[in-house]
Amino acid sequence: MQAIQNVLGVIMGGGRGTRLYPLTKLRAKPAVPIAGQYRLIDIPISNCINSGIQRIAVLSQFNTVSLHRHITQTYNFDSFHRGWVHIWAAEQTPYSDAWYQGTADAVRKQLFQIQSTGAEDVIILAGDHLYRMDYAKMAAYHWEKDADITVAVQPVSIEDASRFGLLKRDKTGTILDFVEKPKDPLILSQFISRDDPEYPLLGSMGIYFFKIKVLIDALTNSSDDDFGGEVIPKAIHKFNVYGYDFNAYWEDIGTIRSFYDTNLKLASENPPFNFYDPNDPIYTRPRFLPGSVVNGASLENVLLADGCLIGRAKIDNSVIGLRSQIQDGVVIQDSVLMGADYYHYSGNLPTSKIPLGIGENAHIKGAILDKNVRIGNDVIIRPFPLGTEIDNDDWVVRDGIVVIPKSTTIPPGTVIAPT
Repeated sequence: MQAIQNVLGVIMGGGRGTRLYPLTKLRAKPAVPIAGQYRLIDIPISNCINSGIQRIAVLSQFNTVSLHRHITQTYNFDSFHRGWVHIWAAEQTPYSDAWYQGTADAVRKQLFQIQSTGAEDVIILAGDHLYRMDYAKMAAYHWEKDADITVAVQPVSIEDASRFGLLKRDKTGTILDFVEKPKDPLILSQFISRDDPEYPLLGSMGIYFFKIKVLIDALTNSSDDDFGGEVIPKAIHKFNVYGYDFNAYWEDIGTIRSFYDTNLKLASENPPFNFYDPNDPIYTRPRFLPGSVVNGASLENVLLADGCLIGRAKIDNSVIGLRSQIQDGVVIQDSVLMGADYYHYSGNLPTSKIPLGIGENAHIKGAILDKNVRIGNDVIIRPFPLGTEIDNDDWVVRDGIVVIPKSTTIPPGTVIAPT
């Protein structure tokens, strides 16, 4: 009898994450912090646990230390539980000495480990999406259709079509065709799958449910490196491939702009995603920090994490991460502060003598400040026009957003703004 407990979850740890640089300069993409105190990898792992998938493998390769540390410190099942979260890192073996070349190649190189679990089905997940999904419902649909492969799909508008791999589906749910990020209106007209004039298309979410035998067949009989661009389009013509509808919130955190916009939405009065749900919470590492202290600050639409100390500042429409230290006179608008990994004290100040956090009278707008930054007094940061790209030793601009990399010190009086 098919059961969700016999499904193996495989989460892709991501490649170099160049579109999220410099947030990925020192960490893997799924290890990027989000919403003040979580990391992106917490989303698919939590979805698996809440769905009843108790065996989860994370495939990693680039900048893996912080990702590995977070997983090992967070997801530990007790001795009376069959579940586990394992890290399967790229490795040299007698059969291959190459790195992962793509999502499909990564899974291909771990087929022995996948088969050794005895799983009957495998769900392939990305590690950089924000959504809440019950994979057990997708599994039930997959088994009901006796599908070889099931792809999670969501409604897509004509305007957003070029961002997605589009799928053509018939009335039975069978996927008939696939096109990757099309821009030609004629092609788009051939992929209409819904009677909704606003969202007439179906886009792949990068979530794939495989029968284990089909997964082995698809990967061992080809050299394709990528699921979305190669394996799935070819599988449509060989296997029974179905599309599973998902109509709730879903966001691909693949660029600096999407990361920034998504975080600010989470700080809004009615955020599109709720991190706490009594039935399906998003888990993360417990840090046992004290509550945040606010001494006279004005806060409006602020997502505030634990362990912060905020003076007489004015903060609007922003995310303030763990252990953030914000001094008097500071103004923060439309910004994402990731906070710090530790507290400063007199013995760990750098030679610059600038403490962790935001110094007095600093004005910050339209920026992302990575962890452990030190912003001196009277620093001014302002956003640049959309599309602006600048690389500087201590800061960069991506699509107009100023990004201060991890552990960077910005001297007092520095101005980062359009001239």
